[in-house]
Amino acid sequence: MRNSFCRVPVPLSSSRSDQRVAVLADSDTRWKWGALTARRLAPDAPAPAGYVLRGRATPTARQLGEAGVGEADGGPVEVTCAEFLAELGRRHYDVVVLALVGGAVQAVLHGVRALWPDPAARPVLVTGYVGVVYEKLADGLLLRHGADLVLANSRHDAARFRAVYEGVGADPAAVVETALPFLDGAAYESAGDRAHRVVFAVQPSVPEGRADRAYLLERAARHARLHPGREVLVKLRSRPGEHTTHLEEHPYQRLAERLPGGLPPNCRLVYGNMGEVLDGTDLLVTVSSTAALESLHRGIPTAVLTDLGIREALGNHHFLGSGCLASWDQLDEGLLPGGDPAWLTAHGVAPATPAVPVAQAVPVAQAVPVTPAVPVAQAVPVAQAADDPYAAARERVARLLAADRLPPVAPYYTLATAPGYLPGILARHRLAPDGTPLPGTGARAAGESSGARRWLRAHLREAARGAYRHGVQRVAPVIRRLGEL
Repeated sequence: MRNSFCRVPVPLSSSRSDQRVAVLADSDTRWKWGALTARRLAPDAPAPAGYVLRGRATPTARQLGEAGVGEADGGPVEVTCAEFLAELGRRHYDVVVLALVGGAVQAVLHGVRALWPDPAARPVLVTGYVGVVYEKLADGLLLRHGADLVLANSRHDAARFRAVYEGVGADPAAVVETALPFLDGAAYESAGDRAHRVVFAVQPSVPEGRADRAYLLERAARHARLHPGREVLVKLRSRPGEHTTHLEEHPYQRLAERLPGGLPPNCRLVYGNMGEVLDGTDLLVTVSSTAALESLHRGIPTAVLTDLGIREALGNHHFLGSGCLASWDQLDEGLLPGGDPAWLTAHGVAPATPAVPVAQAVPVAQAVPVTPAVPVAQAVPVAQAADDPYAAARERVARLLAADRLPPVAPYYTLATAPGYLPGILARHRLAPDGTPLPGTGARAAGESSGARRWLRAHLREAARGAYRHGVQRVAPVIRRLGEL
């Protein structure tokens, strides 16, 4: 045997209604991107099979529900990389969406190459980015090279992606221009006689420092005091103890507890699906969250904060020329920034059309999640003809599925091009340098072990994650402060 995976040769399906799609994600936001991307690529196919890669950021059921997308068979199955590859060898999928960080994508690509080292009826592999790409551009892209489609969220990103691949002599043909799959919702209409609602969309690690995060929270509270007729909502990503893509060392919930004077009555911390929160928003404020793109798509006044500077580390440099850069001082004085049309077009944020009246504002409960009421198949209508940013991607997928066999996966990173880098990436996912599982990995199919064993393993993993999180949020800051004495 070439490797320890079991392969089942099954012809690819070109019929849209017969397509089987799988999504592998490693966090709540990437699950949202992956599930919605799957629906955009195969709108007539059954609900995608969901898998969540086991790791530090493995999302909870609440986080997956808050993402606002449906899933088949009761929810995604938690798997290791080797277990997912074993699933690919046992089950037939036409399309696999890899909603993962770059290193995990690279591991799966090499695992797939080990499964099908010769031309075969393997699945079409799709990957991309969940939002604004403002750091590690070359590293992230080269780790994704080898997928059949690398989705770019805008014309601007597509040009940058191709330039990186061409710059190292790699084939750029996989890059396909699309758009963020969650750019939907009704176009914004003026608040009228509704209470003016300001939403501050915070991020787990931007900015990182406690002082900067406390400053931003204090400014949101000050804005609420200056405008008692406005409702100021601090939109949180996760509850204390939950995992996110980026580590949150200083949660806003704890900062609010220590805020001098506390939060005013018209300023609250909230959770919920961002799309539903935006339904009642009149001004979106953030440092560099992807929520800004969702807001701009709807035509909602959007402010990208400059209070801490315009810096690559903050990601707000991505919005240069957008017309949205502003400070809390300017917002306090009444500024309502609007997006520059040329910038919006170049960055894939086509304005929504007010064809459907804006629904009654959805109330956002204080510190409780907003339960999504619409399944993904209905929540993401696919546009038609030239207005559909996913038309080219679907056409590419259809062409690949029409082929009897697909060539082996050919990532740029190999033992010849990156002998000091690639083995470490694969080893982190328990794969050997040739992409096969390391001895003792136990690459069994998901759900194969007994219920009692799965329960025990799940609780042990959760305890380990909790200890790690406690170390990051509690112990590490204390050690740093002691080191400064």
